[in-house]
Amino acid sequence: MKSKTALLFIMVFTIASLTLVSAQKNDFSGTWKLDRTKSAILEYFPTLVRIDVQIKGDSLLTGRTYESGDGQEYPFTENLTLDGKEYKITIYEMPRRSKATWSEADGTINIESSTTFTGSNGSEDYISKEIWKVDKANNAMTVSFKNAITAGESEGILVYNRADL
Repeated sequence: MKSKTALLFIMVFTIASLTLVSAQKNDFSGTWKLDRTKSAILEYFPTLVRIDVQIKGDSLLTGRTYESGDGQEYPFTENLTLDGKEYKITIYEMPRRSKATWSEADGTINIESSTTFTGSNGSEDYISKEIWKVDKANNAMTVSFKNAITAGESEGILVYNRADL
């Protein structure tokens, strides 16, 4: 009898844990728009102004919209898994390699990418590391980023407000 009770307890605990982890991941799902007043916007660099996020199980589908300094928008979609597997796509004739991981410890999504472009000195990689974190109380998401090219590095924090409430 004790073993049946223990087995039942373990099953209920496992199901509850999986549901909680899944719910945390789904807090990212939705449309997020940049809050320019709370964000560190870099001059002369494309800025991620909108992120559409869909998480289903271990699948992360994003629609990213970047804006250049002159106001032009550059959208693209990217489909990753949250297990660290690398995926390759081409955006605006530039190859991009990306991988994403889910951190159970702090409830963040970590994305690393490398986009190859042709600069004045030939082919170059734009390397980006992002850490996404949701603030449920304020319906906001922060993206801490660190970007690097041969000319130097930049880092900062972008704040997004949930736009689909």
